[in-house]
Amino acid sequence: MRLDKYLAHAQLGTRKEVKKLIRSKRVRVNDEICTKEDRQLQKEDCVYVDDELLVYDELVYLMLYKPQGVISATEDRVHTTVMDIFDAPLPKNCFPVGRLDIDSEGLLLITNDGQLAHQLLSPKKHVDKTYYVECGKTLSSEDLQLLESGTIQLDKEHVLPAQAKRISANSLYLTIQEGKFHQVKRMLQACGNKVCYLKRISMGSLQLDKSLAPGEWRYLSEEEIRGLKQ
Repeated sequence: MRLDKYLAHAQLGTRKEVKKLIRSKRVRVNDEICTKEDRQLQKEDCVYVDDELLVYDELVYLMLYKPQGVISATEDRVHTTVMDIFDAPLPKNCFPVGRLDIDSEGLLLITNDGQLAHQLLSPKKHVDKTYYVECGKTLSSEDLQLLESGTIQLDKEHVLPAQAKRISANSLYLTIQEGKFHQVKRMLQACGNKVCYLKRISMGSLQLDKSLAPGEWRYLSEEEIRGLKQ
């Protein structure tokens, strides 16, 4: 692996920032100061930054505020994907955990931890996913009761009971534990309504960072990672 890529994976900054770090002679490979960002590292090499040994974990966990207009995929010939957003090199095996429609936005976890992804997406785990939803029509008390009843059928199966909390006449927080195709939109459609705006704000214990704007991302903290794995 290239030295600049290694440093970026170790969360020391964007590609531009780690190149500056290298050129400022703050990076040492074994006993030698290295100023070439394309230096190829071997498994036995030790990398030091400011004379401190760098310990790199190959598993990465990132929070992305997915914007509208991009798709939740690793590659696509037509559309921009969520992986195209990142300005830092990531391991090739990273992927989005779950999906958000192209016209939806909000929290998306990017990782290469397949075990965690399975844990979060498995219907048997009943992991909460909460969305902020704006609808085309006024929400009645009957609509909220239907959403929470577990009687809505999608794909010839009843969905699990949701949690619906009204915010205004035509907006709500909706928490579901499944991830069926267009599930939130179809559940509101079953109420005779239409989703006009959809934003995921949480997945399990992970909350969308309010300081992030659409298209921005950051690494998860150790506390956030532990919370997801519990």
